[in-house]
Amino acid sequence: MHKYTRMACFVGGALFGSVGIKLLTSKDAKKIYTHATAAGLRMKDSVMETVTTVQENAGDILAAAKDLNEERAAKEAAEQEAAQVCDCNCEEE
Repeated sequence: MHKYTRMACFVGGALFGSVGIKLLTSKDAKKIYTHATAAGLRMKDSVMETVTTVQENAGDILAAAKDLNEERAAKEAAEQEAAQVCDCNCEEE
C-alpha cells in the first residue's frame, strides 16, 4: 500500500509538472509575460524621471547653499574689517 501511495504521488507530480510547463510556455502566458514586462519598463521610466527631477532639485539646493555660505563669509569678513578699523581709530585717539 505504501508503494502505491509513493507511485501515485510521483505520477501526480509528473503530470502536474507537465501541465504546469505547458501552461507556462503557452501563447497566452507569453502575452501575460510581455504585458507584465512592458508595465515594468514603463514603471522604470517613471521612476527614472522622478530620480532625475530629485537630482536636479538637489543640485539647485546645493548651489543655493554654497552661494548663501559665500555671502555669509563675505559679510563676516566685512564686519571684521570694520571692527579692526574701529579698533585702530579708537587706539589713535
